[in-house]
Amino acid sequence: MKKLFGSWLFIIVMVSIDLYVFQALRLVTETLPGRYRLIIHAIYWSFTVVAILLFLLIPYIGFENLPGFIRTQVFAIVVGFFIAKLIASLFFLVDDLRRILQWGGVKALKLAGSEKLTDDQPITRSIFLSWLGIGIGGSLFGSLLYGFSNKYSYKVEKVKLHFKHLPEAFRGLKILQISDIHSGSLTDHAAVAKGVQKMLDMEPDIIFFTGDLVNNVADEMEDLKKVFSRLKAPLGVYSILGNHDYGDYVPWESQEAKAANLEKLKAIHREMGWRLLLNEHVPIERGGEQIALIGVENWGAKARFSKYGDLSKAYEGSDKYPFKMLLSHDPSHWEAEVCKHYADIDLVFSGHTHGMQFGVEIPGFRWSPVQYVYRQWAGLYQKEHQKLYVNRGFGFLGYPGRVGILPEITFMELT
Repeated sequence: MKKLFGSWLFIIVMVSIDLYVFQALRLVTETLPGRYRLIIHAIYWSFTVVAILLFLLIPYIGFENLPGFIRTQVFAIVVGFFIAKLIASLFFLVDDLRRILQWGGVKALKLAGSEKLTDDQPITRSIFLSWLGIGIGGSLFGSLLYGFSNKYSYKVEKVKLHFKHLPEAFRGLKILQISDIHSGSLTDHAAVAKGVQKMLDMEPDIIFFTGDLVNNVADEMEDLKKVFSRLKAPLGVYSILGNHDYGDYVPWESQEAKAANLEKLKAIHREMGWRLLLNEHVPIERGGEQIALIGVENWGAKARFSKYGDLSKAYEGSDKYPFKMLLSHDPSHWEAEVCKHYADIDLVFSGHTHGMQFGVEIPGFRWSPVQYVYRQWAGLYQKEHQKLYVNRGFGFLGYPGRVGILPEITFMELT
């Protein structure tokens, strides 16, 4: 009963927003010939009708059995259109508040006996604010549609970092980092293979993967194991688990089934030749010198994310190494624990945020909604001598695209 009430409440809210936005659409199209006006209005309402039908019929049409890319794109279009209208409504609300205040002022003057106010003509909606709201909402929707084409547009971020106490043998070390593959979302395997080849062409000395190999279940990797098994480097490929890798977001018939899924995923890392670090550290040797690579399971400072990681266990015995790197999926771990208690961990590699797959990055300015949740959400951060790098993610989740924040391959050189 609660679920049914919630469904109808959502539909009522959605239709109410549609009606509200439609008033502005009618205003800006009133000068168009009737035929064109009718076409625009029909297109507008068609999205609402399709969204409501989908919402009501999903339990009966086997929507979950459709190919994943169809489900995600349909969902993204419907939700994207709804969000665009919600944003546009904010501008119309400002206009309506202006009209209410203006109306109140007129009434006050009339009550004061102003002889100039004898006309009861209504205060009209602003065409400028109506156009502005529709323009911004439409631009947002258009950018979300355009973003579908960017989900395999891998961008190489080149970073050079200097550390005073880096051992001589490791100067010039070339590190390649990827994160958040989310294999269950990747349907164009040829495009993924091109991304892998791009990594190999850079000839890194060592490769790090910082978690979220799958969306939910290990079987998502079956068709992609061969592709990612190609990743090789002289000093090895090292990986950790992310919050999605534990299967916490899907129902399981038993705890045993969930545990078996996780063990299968760990085996996939081994089959691909990746050294999965589970709350442990390993020495990395080069030219007769050693540094420590520490890897923890998922540890998030945000309450809704799991804390399987045990940095004290992983760190134990690593204090003898002159330089330490840490792989930790969630960047909130850095400020919450690493900086506070492990001042000799020099460099941390994280992922998790995806840069929300939406934002703006131009020289001198960058913004994404995710920055209101995560202080460290993309790129390089530093506190005193400690550094954190947050990869923007190789794959995608939920929204099947990228707007402004492209999928990332990080190529880092230590000096």
